[in-house]
Amino acid sequence: MKKYEQDMTQGSLWKQIWKYSVPLMFTNVLQVVFNLTDIAVVGQFAGPSALGSVGSTTILVTLFVGLLIGLAGGVNVLVAQAIGEKNSKKTSDTVHTSAVITLIAGVFVSVFCFVFAEKILVAMHTKPELLDGAVLYFRIYFLGAPAIALYNYGNAVLSAIGDTKRPLYYLSIAGVLNVILNLIFVIVFKMGVAGVAWASAISQCVSAGLLIWTLLKSQGDYALRLNKLKVSGGISGKLLRLGIPSAMQYAVFQFANLFVQTGVNSFDTVIVEGTAAAANADGLVYEMMAAFYTAGATFIGQNFGAGKKDRILKSYFISTLYAAVMALALGVSLVLFGRPFLRIFTNDAAVIEAGMFRLVVMSLSYWVSAFMDSTLAASRGLGQTTVPTIIVIMGSCVFRLIWIYTVFAFFETITSLYLLYVFSWTITAIAEIWYFARLYRRVTG
Repeated sequence: MKKYEQDMTQGSLWKQIWKYSVPLMFTNVLQVVFNLTDIAVVGQFAGPSALGSVGSTTILVTLFVGLLIGLAGGVNVLVAQAIGEKNSKKTSDTVHTSAVITLIAGVFVSVFCFVFAEKILVAMHTKPELLDGAVLYFRIYFLGAPAIALYNYGNAVLSAIGDTKRPLYYLSIAGVLNVILNLIFVIVFKMGVAGVAWASAISQCVSAGLLIWTLLKSQGDYALRLNKLKVSGGISGKLLRLGIPSAMQYAVFQFANLFVQTGVNSFDTVIVEGTAAAANADGLVYEMMAAFYTAGATFIGQNFGAGKKDRILKSYFISTLYAAVMALALGVSLVLFGRPFLRIFTNDAAVIEAGMFRLVVMSLSYWVSAFMDSTLAASRGLGQTTVPTIIVIMGSCVFRLIWIYTVFAFFETITSLYLLYVFSWTITAIAEIWYFARLYRRVTG
């Protein structure tokens, strides 16, 4: 199993971070593809109404999956720091405590989403003709929440040791299964939105099962043993202090986006459906960029644990640069090939034109978010998330709400709604960089 591990405390950071990030990039994208494939299949084979129903849940799916991913981010940092310290007991305790906490979180999310699905979607002013399908999809999809939690837990543990390849292999298997089941359930059995939701839930269980099986069969300090599952008070406290703010980071973005979606819902159905189709690009771009944020936090965590402070700042700069360049490249590609991309989800010309407008505005803005998210991940790698999360809440939640009720309320145009993203990213990035600079000086003495 040693061939999958990576020592992040020595060697070329440029090469190591890139090598670490590429498999993780595809892993992150495949997680988005679960929902994206659902939307594509229903859009092509079940009609615009089904497309709108599934698309109306995109922000909510990202929100609740993000909570579980954020919690796993805390797992990743703690395991990486313990490995950097070469502390076998601490590594093992972290692995087993995290397994219990993440599973409990997954069950909680599943129950919450099932019970409150309709109330949340109604509060978002989901179109009446789309509501029943959206509620059905949302409830079934999150029956797989425990599996989503366990997959991200396993991914976090393996990523902490430098293994980003096996999570990619397993998710690829689940991704192929998802596509096959989507087509069978929708085309053959005519299950519509229920079919794509069940396909995603089943596929998530498969990917989680493969990762947990790998940890059970592993021999290193990070191995999972059922008889060692317990909650260690000290570890759980640290995990929650890191994981909850990280989870809140995802939640805050999507909570603010709920208000954005409410603004979108104030326009006609064509714009709503065009936005739903174009918004699929967001997940793809963000998750490819997120691979570099995870790399930055993990490399910083290991080197911080090993006491190699000279590599901390280098890891931050390199991961940020990679993320920004990737965003620019993807943004330009979406501007050039936006229409073929949108045809994956719909053949309606008016919907494609509405979606294309959003793609152009967002594609030229994505790179700005790299400076905010990468800096936030760097602070997490140093074990600090509370203040960065407060900054995110103020910059990306409070600011967006103010924008919606002032700028958007004044202009009442879709352009004024889309532009809030780049402005909120900019002011949040400035504050995050200021905080990280102070934190770095403090921990490096």
